[in-house]
Amino acid sequence: MGKTPAGFLNIKNWAKEDRPREKLLLKGKSSLTDAELLAILIRSGTASQSAVDLAKHLLQRVNHNLDELARLTVTDLMKIKGIGQAKAIAIVSALELGRRRNDAAPEERPKITSAAQAFEIIRPDLLDLPQEEFWVLLLNRSNQLIRKQRISLGGIHATYVDPKVIFKHALDAGASHFILAHNHPSGNPTPSQHDRDLTRKLKEGGQLIEIQLLDHLIVAGKSYLSFADEGLL
Repeated sequence: MGKTPAGFLNIKNWAKEDRPREKLLLKGKSSLTDAELLAILIRSGTASQSAVDLAKHLLQRVNHNLDELARLTVTDLMKIKGIGQAKAIAIVSALELGRRRNDAAPEERPKITSAAQAFEIIRPDLLDLPQEEFWVLLLNRSNQLIRKQRISLGGIHATYVDPKVIFKHALDAGASHFILAHNHPSGNPTPSQHDRDLTRKLKEGGQLIEIQLLDHLIVAGKSYLSFADEGLL
C-alpha cells in the first residue's frame, strides 16, 4: 500500500459527528453543507483526498452554483479526477430528482428587502423555543433567499456562535449577503453585549471576504428587534 499523503485524513478517522452521514443522522440534513451532501453521493474519495475534499473541488469547478452542476452530464463529470461513472450517475440522478421536484412545485425564491420580511421567514423556526438558537438567512446578489441555516443551539440564556462556521456556510452556498437571527426565550428582545460584539465581528469579517451582513434579528415571541432598523449595525 502507498503512503497516505501528508495532511490527508480519511473520513473514517474523523470524529463521528463530523462525518457527513453520521452528521446527517445526529444533527439533521439542514446541518450539512453542499459539499457534505455531495460527499454522501460520491461515497468515497481518492488516495489523496476525502469524499468531502473531492466534493469541494467539484463545487469549485462550477463556482458553487448547483444550477451549473446540474447542467453537467455524466461524461462531463467523469473528466474530473476521482469521479468515475458510478459517482457521476449518482450525482446526475440526485440533481435530476431535485429538478423534477422544483417542476412539480415551482416556488420563486423570496426576495428580502426589509427586516419585517426576514422576520416572517425565520419566525417559524424560532417561535416558542425553550432554548436559544442562531440561524442565518443566506442571500444571493439580488437579496433572494438561497436557504435558511441553523448555526447553533444552546441554553436558555446564551449559545456559542463561531463566525467561521457562518462564513463557511455562506461560502459553500455562494452567498453574497446574509442575515443573522436568533431568539431570546425570555421574551425580551434587548440585545446583550455579546449580541453586539458578535454582530460587529460578523460585519467586519464579512467585509474582508465581501459577504455583507445586512441585519441581525432578535426574535422574542411574536416581536423582534432589527439591528439595521435600530441603527446598531
